Amino acid sequence: MTPAPASQAAPARRAPPSPARQALHKLGLVRDIDLALYLPLRYEDETRITPIGSAREGATVQVEGTVTACEVQYQPRRQLVVRLQDATGSCELRFFSFYPSHQKAMAVGTRLRARGEVRGGFWGRQMLHPAFKRAEGELPAALTPVYPTVAQLPQAYLRRAIATALTRVPLPETIPPELAPPPAAGAQAAWSLREALFFLHHPPPEAALAALEDRSHPAWHRLKAEELLAQQLSQWRARRERAGLAAPVLRPGREAPLHEQLLAALPFSLTAAQRRVSGEILRDLGQARPMHRLLQGDVGSGKTVVAALAACVCIDAGWQCALMAPTEILAEQHFAKLVEWLEPLLAARGRHVAWLAGAQKKRERASMLAAIEDGTAALVVGTHAVIQEQVRFHRLALAVIDEQHRFGVAQRLALRRKLHEGAEAGRALEPHLLMMSATPIPRTLAMSYYADLDVSTIDELPPGRTPVLTRLVSDSRREEVIQRIAAQVAAGRQVYWVCPLIEESEALDLSNATATHLELSEALPQVRVGLLHSRMPVADKRAVMEEFKAGRMGVLVSTTVIEVGVDVPNASLMVIEHAERFGLSQLHQLRGRVGRGAAASACVLMYSTGETGRLGETARERLRAMHETTDGFEIARRDLEIRGPGEFLGARQSGDALLRFADLQQDAPLLEWAREAAPQLLERHPQLAEQHIERWLGSRAEFLKA
Repeated sequence: MTPAPASQAAPARRAPPSPARQALHKLGLVRDIDLALYLPLRYEDETRITPIGSAREGATVQVEGTVTACEVQYQPRRQLVVRLQDATGSCELRFFSFYPSHQKAMAVGTRLRARGEVRGGFWGRQMLHPAFKRAEGELPAALTPVYPTVAQLPQAYLRRAIATALTRVPLPETIPPELAPPPAAGAQAAWSLREALFFLHHPPPEAALAALEDRSHPAWHRLKAEELLAQQLSQWRARRERAGLAAPVLRPGREAPLHEQLLAALPFSLTAAQRRVSGEILRDLGQARPMHRLLQGDVGSGKTVVAALAACVCIDAGWQCALMAPTEILAEQHFAKLVEWLEPLLAARGRHVAWLAGAQKKRERASMLAAIEDGTAALVVGTHAVIQEQVRFHRLALAVIDEQHRFGVAQRLALRRKLHEGAEAGRALEPHLLMMSATPIPRTLAMSYYADLDVSTIDELPPGRTPVLTRLVSDSRREEVIQRIAAQVAAGRQVYWVCPLIEESEALDLSNATATHLELSEALPQVRVGLLHSRMPVADKRAVMEEFKAGRMGVLVSTTVIEVGVDVPNASLMVIEHAERFGLSQLHQLRGRVGRGAAASACVLMYSTGETGRLGETARERLRAMHETTDGFEIARRDLEIRGPGEFLGARQSGDALLRFADLQQDAPLLEWAREAAPQLLERHPQLAEQHIERWLGSRAEFLKA
């Protein structure tokens, strides 16, 4: 058979990337600058040799000597024991996990360097599992960096990759001198980025290790300033881009405006705070640029009615509004309220409120989709089903996202794209966006992650809300708690009992909702005890909630599906089992389900100390905060301290840490500088600003817009 000409030969296959290179990509270390900005966790001092005779017990040192013995011992367990000798003494190196190659590398007569913690032993000095290598060449001139890594990515490979990247990467200054960050405390001048990076990857032996490891060193100060500036630039750029977009101008009708009709029909008056934030939102909707506003308020502060008033203005102007909530129960609560308030007003206009959720029957769903597409559905309420591909809006002008931090970043971005699709054909309009949160945003977060948002705050609870007393109770007093429940039900009140899991888990060993339901049913034979959990069919969940709301059920045993949106004024006691397992904002949300009527209400946080007999530090901090305050803003501030911004904001859902180096609490002065410098840099040096964002954020800049 004649071979094919060279020009027609099949192209050579590219060898697949090595496991180490694949691991680098998984860590997001793709560009040279990614590697340069991947900083050590800690450092090892391999720049000096300590004479064995001078090595103090408890100290971590590097020693050098000749191997005088190397043998495998079997008592009391299999181990490799090596004796290392220098002119001042000897030290025993013990390895409980080893390979034949270790024995070869440490054969008798080999000159060896070993680094580890010195311990005292019966036979003198010892090191357990020290790092070791042949004593060849000169000692390093800088401390050895230890990087965070993963399986299949050895430290040696990672060090080489980073060192190579540092020699290649261009590091021009992107911050002009007139906007330079303030120098670190005690430093004469601010460091350049190049100086800071080279120093942090290879600090000299005399560098203050404590300042490097607690990130207070001037080199760290420069990196934190750069990172905070990148974040602020990204937010300011998003704000500017949005200001350049066109949005539908939504103003109330001149005759009998829909929002005024709603205000007249409501069985209550708005608080001063609700009126203030409604005014802020209505002013935004009347502008020709898209609103991007966060409406925050404590549990029960009345955010839904404010959203309903905004929806009225949107509908009055001839457009559609969508409201998306993270759970079906919360979405149903919104739907029920909005139907009660708006349906009589919309019916006169031939429009209605539509419901959209994943568990709908096919015929009902098809009917809703048709109404959304032809515009008769003026307001669409639902779960993430609202952003599915087959949903086509006729004229979408306003979207409201409730509990926005509960949605993943990708879902929030998908909704923004859905809004853009729904803009009027041929007019390139960007609809308005209102996000709601019952987890108030602490000031430092509002300044950083929400810098591109306008924030409205409802800082006043409606009249009639009673303060909730919070009690911390060990689960050893479970019987007392059950007796308290019996007394509450006998007085005509209702009770929630919240469990963290549905099924038994050997790992967590938590009581499950089903077992607790059975236990309470037996302990309270005269009381009707209901059960609610996320795996129940939607119709069953709805039936249970209706029974509880109607007062025909004394106790509701539930998982956290009742965390938000459930409103039963007659419920006066909330028992949260294994409270130490819940997050702080979750505990606060659950506590907010009681105290909604005139009766004195209480929340019992029942905790378990497990086999250790004591609570962990984080759990103790959370429970202490719940016991000491009912103020949602103070709870949010403490939650941020305990968890950090990534978890607080739900950023983990995107897989991207939002800030790697800066700490919002410790670095507040740098955040203030970055806030002031970012708009000036964008205005005066737009190319430098773009370069700075690309260097630090790359593709992650899009996530900050969500």
